[in-house]
Amino acid sequence: MKALLASLAALMMGNGLFAQDETSADEAQSDPIEITVPEIGSEETIAEERDQLDELITQRLRAIYDEIEGLEGVSVKAQSGVVTLSGEVANSQAAEDAIALAERVDGVILVRDSIERLRDIESNISPAVEGLSDTVDAAIAGLPLLGVAFGVFFFIALIGHLLARWSSLWRTILPNVFLAELVSQAVRVIAFIAGLVVALNLLGANTLMGTILGGAGVIGIAIGFAVRDTLENYVASIMLSLRQPFRSNDHVLIGDHEGVVIRLTSRATILMTMEGNHLRIPNADVFKGVILNYTRNPERRFDFTLGVDAEDDPASGMETGVAALKELPFLLEDRPPFAAIEEVGDSSIIIRFHGWIDQTEADFLKARSLAIRAAKDALEADGFTLPEPIYRLRFDQSGVPVSKAQKPSVKDEGKTAGPAPTDGDIATDVSPDEYITQTVEKERSQGGEDDLLDGSRPIE
Repeated sequence: MKALLASLAALMMGNGLFAQDETSADEAQSDPIEITVPEIGSEETIAEERDQLDELITQRLRAIYDEIEGLEGVSVKAQSGVVTLSGEVANSQAAEDAIALAERVDGVILVRDSIERLRDIESNISPAVEGLSDTVDAAIAGLPLLGVAFGVFFFIALIGHLLARWSSLWRTILPNVFLAELVSQAVRVIAFIAGLVVALNLLGANTLMGTILGGAGVIGIAIGFAVRDTLENYVASIMLSLRQPFRSNDHVLIGDHEGVVIRLTSRATILMTMEGNHLRIPNADVFKGVILNYTRNPERRFDFTLGVDAEDDPASGMETGVAALKELPFLLEDRPPFAAIEEVGDSSIIIRFHGWIDQTEADFLKARSLAIRAAKDALEADGFTLPEPIYRLRFDQSGVPVSKAQKPSVKDEGKTAGPAPTDGDIATDVSPDEYITQTVEKERSQGGEDDLLDGSRPIE
């Protein structure tokens, strides 16, 4: 009995082991394995989506063409992103517009042009006539607003014109006629531009206004570079009219040009030269140049040089010449004449004499001329020699012998001094020459251009 029970137990244990082994094998075979299996029917799905996209492209383009005049007859066929356009249009421009619209639609790969251009008279003229008719209708409808805009423009421009012509106002406010005219012209231009801007704003043409102003700015810059010299001269005229560097009838030296001022105009300074000729100097040159005014201070100094022999006493010569100058009645007493040695040469000693005159009482050239004469006569009368240039010559020793000439001594020969000049010898008219002044006054009295020189304003 025990043996039977032991056999049954062993059999049951063996079956349990076999059952355990079979369960482990089954579990190993049931683990998941990731395998990508292609989805059945994917190519057909892509084709369907492509067909749907082609249909959407076709519907979209047909809707667009139906809304645009002249493109209603265009037919659309889309296949795989390739759009074929056919049908009839009036001209090539309409066909190009249809193609351009098709190329802008998403999903379009290529556009094939099969559109027929009719180019008949009716199809091409009718849109133009209709457009012209619409333009005329719009213009007629906008006439009231256009009239208001023109009215505002002319009103503002008229106000500016009246203000610009109010010359008495500008001449009262501004220092001279030139600036008054300049400001009046500026007021006129500003009023014109302001009226134009307001009128364009009323018409809603802001873009056009910006284009006009931008173009005007570019043109202004180009003109500014082209007429740079003219603008420079114009600005110089303004500055000279404000600064007043000289008066009419002033004797001036401007650069290398000397003369008496006739007038200052908006373009040039007009001088009467000492030879009686008219001289026009551009105001830009006057403004940038060096101006020497001889009239501003009537007291003027002249000078001249005389030479005495190298063996003479220069101090005695200076004393003799100065004494002669002091005897001249037209020299200023409070500014006594004087002399100085300027140079010692090979054959002479150069002495420079100086003297002062009042140009309102004595002519400069006449006074200087008589002073030279007086000093020369005094030196010669006192026994001084005014030597000529001496040149030393050297001869070869083998040449013909030449006897050396002895320089005569003035004092050794007992040269007698000449008579001293008398007052009657040097008393000559030195009154100022009034011819140039009278000519300038005559020229100014004849009128002509406005003079920017104002005697009532302070001079610079």
